[in-house]
Amino acid sequence: MQDPLFSPVAIAGLSHHSANASVLEKFRFPDEEEFLKKAKERFRGVILLQTCNRVEVMVHGEAPALISFLQDQGRDTFSVLSGTEALRHLLEISCGVDSMIVGEDQIIGQLKKALMQSQEAGTSSPMLDLCINKAIHVGVEARARTQINRGAVSIGSAAVTLAEEQLGSLQGKHILVIGSGEMGMLVAQALAAKELTAIYVANRTHERAEILARKIGGKAVRLDDLERYLLLSDVVISCTSAPHPIIHCDELVDVMKGRCWPLDGHPRPLILIDIAQPRDVEDGAGDIDGVHLFSIDSLRRINEMTMSNRKSEAEKARLFIEEELNQFIRLLNGKAADDTLAILHTWAEAIRTRERDRAIARTGTRDNRTCEIMDDLTRVLVNKLLSDVTVSIRMCAETGDLESAESLVSAVTKGEKLCFRNGE
Repeated sequence: MQDPLFSPVAIAGLSHHSANASVLEKFRFPDEEEFLKKAKERFRGVILLQTCNRVEVMVHGEAPALISFLQDQGRDTFSVLSGTEALRHLLEISCGVDSMIVGEDQIIGQLKKALMQSQEAGTSSPMLDLCINKAIHVGVEARARTQINRGAVSIGSAAVTLAEEQLGSLQGKHILVIGSGEMGMLVAQALAAKELTAIYVANRTHERAEILARKIGGKAVRLDDLERYLLLSDVVISCTSAPHPIIHCDELVDVMKGRCWPLDGHPRPLILIDIAQPRDVEDGAGDIDGVHLFSIDSLRRINEMTMSNRKSEAEKARLFIEEELNQFIRLLNGKAADDTLAILHTWAEAIRTRERDRAIARTGTRDNRTCEIMDDLTRVLVNKLLSDVTVSIRMCAETGDLESAESLVSAVTKGEKLCFRNGE
């Protein structure tokens, strides 16, 4: 069956559905700007969405070309969707039904950020701008129409729930949060509601750590003092955007020695929850005596615990997605008529300017007032003459009949016989 979408659109990537944190980390593109610029050499537009549990590449182009490009970048295991299926997947992402934490709200901001990065890098396209903005709108509307995000936890608050499970209670505990971005803020907000003895906030930029610490009544600490606060803390939740580990095994070995009581053979347990992507904690840390290491994969069960109340709402959201999908296709198909309409309006503009100049020449005067009147008159006439045919061309495209739209333009600009789809 032929896809009703005219414009070539494709999405490829990996998510929590088919890959764990380690596989996702290897698939990621550390230098996003460089990746976007390379992709722009092959596609009319490209957007890169990278979160802690997914990597998605959306292009204004064909799926086979996207597969080839990703393989050239050393990626060989990923899923690919094109046309209508790609649009459906994009809406599922924005509505939160495809998230690891179903219904979470952070994806809306992440989509906005991905679009902004692409626009700033000059790698988006009007078609992709339309796609992402439409997806954001549908995502917001889905949450307004359903209760899919009611009771939903963020990745950050799920990490706090996991810590609470491990210790039985966080009351009286010392918690270190490393990272003060969006995820760090979510973690800190979830912690602020607990009866903690102390919340420490560390960040590469100390000023940002101070801002977050003030908001939650915590204490900002410097990354240079990380070992000291690893020694003091019961739980460490790390969520920086660093491109490499910031917590290393050798320093953890020293820290755990310092956590031993004089007559006790084992150190006090240290819970490390690493929800960064790429990971903040060096491989092998979980093998150190006393260290209990958890990754983002460990949070799946937290979602399952809170998901039962949102299953019916997720189904409502999916029904809404299907309703919006048809409108989405019409919107993009209408946009696809722009190239066809450009031919019509370029043809009309050439005639307009030629006849305007002839008319001005016949008046025998070249004063500015006469030229302005002639220009305005001819412009208004052309716009009014093309108004109805422009609407017809867009309607043809929106309803899946681009051939008739192109035939109509050829009939007007070249005098060719009208040829409608199916010979009508």
